[in-house]
Amino acid sequence: MLKERNNEREITILSLVFLVIALFIIVRLLILQILQHDYYSLFALNTHEIYQKLYPARGSIYFRDARGDKEYPAAVNRGYYLVYAVPQDIPKDKITEVGDKLSEIFGFVEEDKAKLLEKLSKSDDPYEPVEKKVDEATWEKIAALNLPGIYKASQKFRYYPETNLASNILGFTGESENGSLVGSYGLEGYWNKELSGKSGFLAGERGALGSWIASAGRTLVKAEEGRDLVLTLDRSVQNKACAVLKKGFEEYKAKSASLILMNPKTGAVYAMCSYPDFDPNNYSKVKNLEEFNNTNIFTAYEPGSVFKPITMAAALDQNLVNPNTTFQDPCERKIDGFTIKNALKKCYGRITMTQALENSVNTAMIWVQEQLGRGRFQDYVKKFGFGEKTGIELNTEVEGNISSLEKKGKVYGAVGSFGQGLTVTPMQIATAYAAIANGGKMPRPYVVAEQRYADGRKEKTEPRIVENVISERAAKLLTGMMVSVVENTYTARVKLDHYYVAGKTGTAQIPGKGGYTEETNHTFGGFFPADDPGFVMVVKYEAPQREWAESTAAPTFKEVAEFVLKYFAVPEER
Repeated sequence: MLKERNNEREITILSLVFLVIALFIIVRLLILQILQHDYYSLFALNTHEIYQKLYPARGSIYFRDARGDKEYPAAVNRGYYLVYAVPQDIPKDKITEVGDKLSEIFGFVEEDKAKLLEKLSKSDDPYEPVEKKVDEATWEKIAALNLPGIYKASQKFRYYPETNLASNILGFTGESENGSLVGSYGLEGYWNKELSGKSGFLAGERGALGSWIASAGRTLVKAEEGRDLVLTLDRSVQNKACAVLKKGFEEYKAKSASLILMNPKTGAVYAMCSYPDFDPNNYSKVKNLEEFNNTNIFTAYEPGSVFKPITMAAALDQNLVNPNTTFQDPCERKIDGFTIKNALKKCYGRITMTQALENSVNTAMIWVQEQLGRGRFQDYVKKFGFGEKTGIELNTEVEGNISSLEKKGKVYGAVGSFGQGLTVTPMQIATAYAAIANGGKMPRPYVVAEQRYADGRKEKTEPRIVENVISERAAKLLTGMMVSVVENTYTARVKLDHYYVAGKTGTAQIPGKGGYTEETNHTFGGFFPADDPGFVMVVKYEAPQREWAESTAAPTFKEVAEFVLKYFAVPEER
């Protein structure tokens, strides 16, 4: 009896074991055959299936007309031909003739012509590329010659219809090893994944001779084409702003130049220019890689006096000063063994805070920073976004460097109060000034207004406030002070006949080995119309051959501002 019970128990346990194993196999088959079918089908391609990758079309990029619904292509795909040779199809007595005629059409120099003849002379070679990106008209010239062994293959390349316009913002594309387009720099680099789309595949059984087995079926997953991007950049404003900046860049013989124009309420960028620039259609011809960089976001520098409104904003926000607070200028300050003076060694006597900004008084800014205290001053510098990236969706943005404010010694806070010893980008200055113009609320800058998916969906960028930096009261007080700077100091260089501009210049010596050099960076930052700011702009020239920013960056600012106000038909203030 006991033996029978033991047998029954063993049979029960064994049955349960087999049941668990069977359930495990069923679940595993379910996962393999249904849930992970595609994965394991692809995993087996090397043994019994054919795999053909399908490449999607890269998304296009468009400028727009901010006043209406018009759009203009900035980066699109364009059909070209690859001209190639099959040397084994070229008779030996025709090699020189073929080489001469192709060289003439393509404009090859002697060195390139020699290389071509060497390729054509490989009698057993089935393929040699001759020239990429050949347009239809050029191919028709070649076809008319009826050259033996010369053929074409269709290719898709990236095409930039506006050539250099916004090249530092757009970036460019090159080819990967598998022939697909890969973006570098600017929008092409930052948005490469979205622009590229998703590759598809075609898979099916193959027989011993490599042919398709019709009865085995095929799996086709279509490629998902890349997204199109519609930019906030207005084509007309971009054209005008960049033309004016380029004129100054060349006239002042500057090493680089940058300009940003954005909406301080939303952060939408209407124009962004950077020189030197390049033609993205021919990016391989660029000899200096620095030409690829967008100086607005890549080139951090010591801003100088254009930074002073930031120091004043912090003190106004803390109610430590007001526009009429007086200050007795000591003419110079000795701090930690360093002697700090005003520009041109000037001394101003008793002045108000407004006059301190108007005359760009270094000693006054040091005093304001001391009222704040080093800790609070550093906190406000960070709140205004310095020392970190703005988050604009472009490749190569840098965060600048404000680490000097963490060093021991009072001198670092003192010189930081008037924009020395720390580095920022023009984009950061524009965003900080946007916060002042927008009642203390700092927007996140952006250049992509809308993404368009292959299935017809559209995704618009929603403006976002990233920080409430100062109170609305402090922002209004500072705006009035900055208007006074323009009205009473720069007069004809920036002052507009029918609008008020709030702004500030910065002329800062460029640091070098062992101290500061004689070269300077020139910046003008401001916003307008001052009563209800719709635009904030920053203009910067690196090492121009002029003495002060009010004779370089300021006139550029004025010319662009006059065009923008007329273009957008902004009602006059006065």
